[in-house]
Amino acid sequence: MELDNRTRVQEFILLGFGVGRQERFLLLIFFGILYVITLAENITIITLVVLDTHLSRLPMYILLGNFSWLEICYVSTTAPRMLVDLASPYGVISFSDCFLQFYMLFSFGATENFFLSAMALDRHVAICHPLHYPQLMTQESCYNLVVACWICGFMGYVIPVIMMSNMSFCGPNVIDHFLCDPGPILALACPPFGVAPIVFQICANVLILGNVLFAVLSYAVIILTLMKPSFEGSRRKAFSTISFHIVVVTLFYGSVAGMYLAPDGENQREIAKAITLFYTSATPFLNPMIYCLRNDQVKEALRRLSKRNLTFGRRR
Repeated sequence: MELDNRTRVQEFILLGFGVGRQERFLLLIFFGILYVITLAENITIITLVVLDTHLSRLPMYILLGNFSWLEICYVSTTAPRMLVDLASPYGVISFSDCFLQFYMLFSFGATENFFLSAMALDRHVAICHPLHYPQLMTQESCYNLVVACWICGFMGYVIPVIMMSNMSFCGPNVIDHFLCDPGPILALACPPFGVAPIVFQICANVLILGNVLFAVLSYAVIILTLMKPSFEGSRRKAFSTISFHIVVVTLFYGSVAGMYLAPDGENQREIAKAITLFYTSATPFLNPMIYCLRNDQVKEALRRLSKRNLTFGRRR
């Protein structure tokens, strides 16, 4: 769809998945159910952390409760829009809404980077410096860490998004994706491109690689510490705890790495869609299950809450 070179693009068309009507309906049902389950999982964790007096005082669960709220915001940035587009012949999104989705998606993603680093820090202090843990990871310091994660996450992409939104878009307005991703957006920009793409790439690399390095080093030190003879009695329990954290970190950064390692060629766009779909829909669904599937404290809190509700119901 070619536009007059003197006319600025006012809206974009999202092509989505490029499948037929029947396949679109099946995808609509599948991702609709996945979205509802994801919301239910994360709301359950938040409810447990807020209502259970024991979990609400533990730094790890303060972080986990806020992480679950982040996952709700993260998946809600893309899923509702994707479901609406699957229910319609094609997706039309305004210029401002497209860049707003781009900013919110990457800001929530950057915030998740910082939360994964914060949880790695919490486990590092708990295992490597257990005597100092009560003084270092107080409730106040934990909430300060949460606020820092949100602020840093939302500050990281302000300048790149503003610069990219001020670029010239005067040609085709069709985005071969199901969301407003920077790659397809930049492909529609008219030269000269300026420094906006470079600034965006620098910010993305610093945020992602910095947090990856911090998380990897933290868990490496934890593993080396657990291999010491002094941890022989509690090694299995500690490994069981951090293994879930490592799985979540691997899933998130593995999918991000896939975007960088995707091969060039005709299938690159489809691979990019599949990887984007994984880290925007699948990981928010899997993370609550991974963190809480074998977590005895969460199971015990769920039993206490169920017992309390049952007792309250009988009194009524």
